[in-house]
Amino acid sequence: MTVKSAAGTSQLLAARLQIPPIPYTHAAGCWIYADDGRRYLDASSGIVNVNIGHAHPTVVEALRDQAGICTYASPGSLVADQMEQLAAATARAVHRPDDRVMFTPTGTHAVEAAITLARLAQRARGEAGRHKVLTASLGYHGNSAFVLALSGHRSRRPHADDTFGIGPAFDPPYPGQHLGCPYPACRIECAQAVREAIINAGPESVAAVLVEPVNGTTGGGYVPPAGYLRAVREICDEYDVLVIHDEVLTGLGRTGLPLASHHTPDAQAHIVTLAKGLGAGFVPLAATVVAPDLVEDILSSGRWLPLMGTMSATPLQARVGLAVLSVLDDIGALDRDQVRGAVVGRVVAEVTRGLPVVTDVRGLGYFHGIELAPGTVADALRITRSNGLLLYPFVGFHRDGSGEGLLVAPPLNATDADLNFLGHALRTSLDGLGERSRPRSGGHPTAVN
Repeated sequence: MTVKSAAGTSQLLAARLQIPPIPYTHAAGCWIYADDGRRYLDASSGIVNVNIGHAHPTVVEALRDQAGICTYASPGSLVADQMEQLAAATARAVHRPDDRVMFTPTGTHAVEAAITLARLAQRARGEAGRHKVLTASLGYHGNSAFVLALSGHRSRRPHADDTFGIGPAFDPPYPGQHLGCPYPACRIECAQAVREAIINAGPESVAAVLVEPVNGTTGGGYVPPAGYLRAVREICDEYDVLVIHDEVLTGLGRTGLPLASHHTPDAQAHIVTLAKGLGAGFVPLAATVVAPDLVEDILSSGRWLPLMGTMSATPLQARVGLAVLSVLDDIGALDRDQVRGAVVGRVVAEVTRGLPVVTDVRGLGYFHGIELAPGTVADALRITRSNGLLLYPFVGFHRDGSGEGLLVAPPLNATDADLNFLGHALRTSLDGLGERSRPRSGGHPTAVN
């Protein structure tokens, strides 16, 4: 649609939320400063990517310094010393120190590279017929036409004529999402849906299963049952199918551990994708982390690696990525033995307790979804903003296209004072939302267009 601004008609085509954007002057730490003097807590870390806050001095210094030295150098033509350092640091950060790393600009690119590498590895092993990639019916793996068709993002899937004949293959183990689940609540046994999908597709044709270890923005932080990811890995191993974990959103500390899969012992994937927390909002930067045996198979077969793209593996990305990882390490976000973010979970649980407008709360670490009563999300965004909170909505996750809520995902270095403000402002907002959505005498709840 055409968007009107104060200056007239905007020529910018960009995604819009349910309420207008805020004119701002600057950002620092967890806070955005508006041009009217107000400040807002960035309680969703941008779009769950500003993981160490805005304008972190360590990263700003690295960015400024590298910008004055060299911002671009193709690794095919010039020695990529800094990217080599970043590759090693990234592998260590996710506790896969021997893995190989391919850098690309975005999570979409990282997922497409993961799929290409999985197919190449299968073919290098003599499995020429393995090309299919199986995904869940609720999930998001990027914004290209290909991965949107492959994904279970119901509101953004392409028109049926534009899906290349592909789509999700199995239901995830979440309430209301796993059709035909025989249990009151999903259990580890629900991984059998993956087995059935492999068998239905023909095991000899399946290259990989691609999953989000914790569901991201499509469903607002659904967490699989204990042991589910391990069961998926075991099933895939039975059929020589590779496992790809999409940790674009959840990787590098968002769920309280370096990878969301670290919450499940023996669930390691063959390939992992990272993005949001690696660039942290400073530069476009993503990584595809690959088990070394797969890479050796591909290279020894003489097959070409997938192209990374023009703006991949630049010195500027390297300096920023290294600086971001150093900050994450300093704050403990890369420690596999200490789960972080419990305080965020407590804040969300406490402020939502007993509120009829809240229908569910879910999540891990620094990533939680608050599911709201139907028809309230636009009002929720307005009220939280009026109380100094910036949150991000998630919608359309139920089977019938309904479902709405807010994501609570503050930066991983949010202070106690920041989180205290979050708790107070969120409770005040949800109390106000409940009052606004309560049925009037003789009427119905206020509808939001």
